[in-house]
Amino acid sequence: MALIWWILGVVLLIAIIFMYYYNRFQVLLNRIDNSLSQIDVQLKRRADLIPNLIETVKGFVKHETSAIKAVTEARKALVSAKGVVDKVKADNKLESALKTIFAIAEGYPDLKANTNFLELQRELASTEDKVAYARQYYNDSILTYNNLSTTMPGAFFAKLYGKKEREYLKITEAEKKPVNVKF
Repeated sequence: MALIWWILGVVLLIAIIFMYYYNRFQVLLNRIDNSLSQIDVQLKRRADLIPNLIETVKGFVKHETSAIKAVTEARKALVSAKGVVDKVKADNKLESALKTIFAIAEGYPDLKANTNFLELQRELASTEDKVAYARQYYNDSILTYNNLSTTMPGAFFAKLYGKKEREYLKITEAEKKPVNVKF
């Protein structure tokens, strides 16, 4: 009788271990999906602020249409982007275009001092911080998941459950270069 209880105990322990690892992978995958969703939320927020910024800038710098057009096109690309890679590329183009707009603002003291422009600039800066944090959180979630799926005993369960390593959000070498603004 003791042998039966011992066998049942071992079977139960093994079942609990299998359930623990399955649930752990699911929790981490949910965290990754959530963090990616948070990036989308912040990118959407930024895209929603852009039209107001453009209208404010248009009133002051009518002849800077190429910079305004670049921001508008980059915003459209971001809003219509599908998938992580496309969103990151579109976001980087928008970020570059926004830097150009802010550099232009340096040459226009009236625009630089305009309350609407300053408030939009603060909102965008705040959103940029949130985007950076959301990206960091996403990559941290990927790190936790990848650590579990590549170390023992998690690697065994990852293989058993068909879980593969995930890729981090990365920026290309071209995106690391400073933006050149020419007037």
